[in-house]
Amino acid sequence: MTQGHDGGAGAPPRKQRALLAAIVALIVAISAAIYATVASDDGTRDRTPAAGGRPPLNDAAPASTGAWVGAWATSPVGPEPGTAVQGMAGRSVRNVVHAGVGGNSARITLSNLYGRSPLTVTHASIALAADDGTAAAAAGSMRRLTFGGSPRVVVPAGGQVMSDVARIAVPYGSDVLITTYSPVASGPVTYHPHARQTSYVAEGDRAEDVTADAYTGRTSYWRYVTALDVLSHEAVGTVVALGDSITDGYRSAMDANHRWTDVLTERLRMAAGSGRNVPRYSVVNEGISSNRLLTSGPGTPPANPSTLARFPRDVLGRTNAKVVVVSIGVNDILHSPELADRDKILAGLRTLVDMAHAHGLKVVGATVTPFGGHSGYTDAREIMRQEINEEIREGRVFDAVADFDAALRDPYNPRRLHPDYDSGDHLHPSDRGYAHMATSLNLPDLKTTTPATL
Repeated sequence: MTQGHDGGAGAPPRKQRALLAAIVALIVAISAAIYATVASDDGTRDRTPAAGGRPPLNDAAPASTGAWVGAWATSPVGPEPGTAVQGMAGRSVRNVVHAGVGGNSARITLSNLYGRSPLTVTHASIALAADDGTAAAAAGSMRRLTFGGSPRVVVPAGGQVMSDVARIAVPYGSDVLITTYSPVASGPVTYHPHARQTSYVAEGDRAEDVTADAYTGRTSYWRYVTALDVLSHEAVGTVVALGDSITDGYRSAMDANHRWTDVLTERLRMAAGSGRNVPRYSVVNEGISSNRLLTSGPGTPPANPSTLARFPRDVLGRTNAKVVVVSIGVNDILHSPELADRDKILAGLRTLVDMAHAHGLKVVGATVTPFGGHSGYTDAREIMRQEINEEIREGRVFDAVADFDAALRDPYNPRRLHPDYDSGDHLHPSDRGYAHMATSLNLPDLKTTTPATL
């Protein structure tokens, strides 16, 4: 299964891997500089307003006991079409995000990565949703957000900012409303298009409205908001799921939180304190539909950046990250011009591991799932998929393996998804398939140890 390429045990040619590593090192250095405003941390840095400043109106609270972890996150994908000039000027954007862990304080991150002008937010808030499928806030939960003690913040073009800490109890599994109002034009809007979650828009400044009356606009996008962190007693670290549309939850049920990462979150919570050597971690989803390991989309900065390019932002930039679960490669295979790309994919995966190890993160890597019957299927691409999976299963790429291929394939036709796990396009899992992916992952594999040298 590994004949026909240079190097022992399926390894790519040494010069090729060295060149790729040098390119990635440059990408990492540039990305680290761009995203230095918000870096991975354990919550110990002081973000409270300076002494003597005006008291904030958001019940801002300094960090107390517990650990800062990611409760939710998403990847900025590109500029939203139709927003190049006005952005969301004069409208309140109420994003609905699902908290994967509970905490007694919270903070958010706003991104203007794809903006061509500064994003001015004059009013922002956080609250708990009163119920499923509503823009209304639960009674007594509305909090005004501040940034450096001020309700107003200017996010530079290409930049991001983190809010002050707000004192709000966020229960596990709650829907959280994060609202921003910008009075002036600032486009394009930085967004995540395949949210699988309904959010809302209102005309005018309705950031602290507790009712849903003004929120007549509905959207399946997340806009501006890229992270929700909580100060938690339920978790001590964050698992980052990094992948493509299969991690993004494409074709899963809307507003149901049926991505495989949601089910993994529930499994970790249920296993906490069971004595089964399972870590107390939260899970955040950094999947992007159509994402590739090696190739970015068009534009500057690129829309849908490659997994290698966005690793510093979407993994190293997540709060208290301990482990990354990598599930990537199918789009590279489907769009590969020749079989030689197999070696580039393996080199790229190993480079991800090197970057993670350099920052003390463990890497659990997933096998590439079947796509027989999909319009892009060819026998040559299937051979490439199997050869990549062989390298992964033999332990020559990652610290541990999540065998999503074995979990989802049809035992009578291993080139295809099992009919029960196929959403219908022969590429993306059904809700049942996503759940089976999560249950197939060995939870003790997420426990951090000193990363191995591969």
